[in-house]
Amino acid sequence: MEAIAILRNVPTSPRKMRLVADLVRGQSVNKALAILKFQPQQAAPRLEKLLLSAVANWQQKFEDQVKLEEADLYVKTIFVDGGPMLKRLRPAPQGRGHRIRKRSNHVTLVVASNANPGAVAEDTNNEA
Repeated sequence: MEAIAILRNVPTSPRKMRLVADLVRGQSVNKALAILKFQPQQAAPRLEKLLLSAVANWQQKFEDQVKLEEADLYVKTIFVDGGPMLKRLRPAPQGRGHRIRKRSNHVTLVVASNANPGAVAEDTNNEA
């Protein structure tokens, strides 16, 4: 049981975003939110909002089956891909121009649940 949230065209470089994304990969949702809340990087509030969106997507998808408190959600995967680049020219000495690349990125976050409602019934059947 998993849910996905995608953040597109974030105007920071993918390398800076990956530094923060690596901190929360594999963590429980509560711990990941606590980590992101106290990170000084500019990417942290954006990832925090994305994580809350993924939790809301999970809640919307599985509201009838499992309660959010019992689900034991964790960050299953998070990855950062490069987005489109704005290319600009900056004046340089002797009439030249140096290329400035303003990078952007796309972040994909997958939240999954450790709790399997059907797992207990399967285990009891195997013992008999």
